[in-house]
Amino acid sequence: MKNAPEFTSRMSRGETAAALAYLPIHAAVLPVGLTLLLIGRRDAADINFIVYLIGAVYMLIFEWKFLRREFYSLCDRPLECFVQILICYGLMLGLNLCVNSLMLLLNFDSNPNNNAVSDLAEVKMGATAAMAIFLAPVVEELIFRGGVFGLLRRRNRLLAYVVSILVFGLYHIWSSAIENPMDLIYIIQYIPASYALCRCYERTNSIWAGIFLHMLNNGVAIKALDFLGGMA
Repeated sequence: MKNAPEFTSRMSRGETAAALAYLPIHAAVLPVGLTLLLIGRRDAADINFIVYLIGAVYMLIFEWKFLRREFYSLCDRPLECFVQILICYGLMLGLNLCVNSLMLLLNFDSNPNNNAVSDLAEVKMGATAAMAIFLAPVVEELIFRGGVFGLLRRRNRLLAYVVSILVFGLYHIWSSAIENPMDLIYIIQYIPASYALCRCYERTNSIWAGIFLHMLNNGVAIKALDFLGGMA
């Protein structure tokens, strides 16, 4: 990966530790714990929303200074950041088309995580939309781009991309892969989004650009689900 842009965005050691420490809590401890605690009293859509709401509150508490610094960086170059968001979204769409075509050829066309989100949207579209569009981008960008990518990017650019892409994909698919290890192949479908999000963060030096790109991507996906649901 040549011609690396200057990357000046930095979480402090404490901010990095807080972001990375929350990953296992967010990915496993909270979902399992809340499911056991609220089973029979709340549906899956509510539990998923609560998990991300707790995550967003956590991030606002422990990453507030980082978010504020990154917002100033965004405000210094708003047009440049906006253009990069659009470029990276277009890149994401193009790569998605290629990857999804490959998955269809391999007869892997039913991503279990996407199916789960569709099921949640059918139960409670409002809660699912709020979670996917506003809460998930904040939590996931601070963990996977700010924490994982940002930490490794200081040492090795290629390693930062590879590890953050793999961890991001595994995060979305690990629960179904426990029951069916073949589901690990769906990690491939998260390469386009993760690569584009890393690139957007790196090129803009602001985590907020990645957050807005993530919001855009999820918002379009949720709107498509709503549209298809209305046609059913």
